[in-house]
Amino acid sequence: MTNEVVELSSGKEVADIIPNINEIKKCDGRGVIVTGPAPAGSDYDFFSRFFCPKFGIDEDPVCGSAHCVLAPYWGGKLGKQKLTAFQASPRSGTLYLELDGENRRVRIQGEAVTVMAGTLLA
Repeated sequence: MTNEVVELSSGKEVADIIPNINEIKKCDGRGVIVTGPAPAGSDYDFFSRFFCPKFGIDEDPVCGSAHCVLAPYWGGKLGKQKLTAFQASPRSGTLYLELDGENRRVRIQGEAVTVMAGTLLA
């Protein structure tokens, strides 16, 4: 099961989109990635948002797996191996991406937030 990718004409459109979660649930794939080029002069290459209501996540605040799809997509369009992305969700986040074509991997760096901690008992 894959994600659908929708490219808009600008990062502003990506940030301003108001998703229809009920319609997104009807789409093929596990979720919808919306992306667009970052504004000229910003520190970013592209903006993104990821909606995955079929799995109980209306909008993922900052999604690493979505950027494993977006890094090669934008890397090819922009001719870059290193990219900086902004996920424009309400919580938002910056991702530093590096394409490793030889190993078919995307390296992702950024800041993380612990939302839960626990202990497993044997």
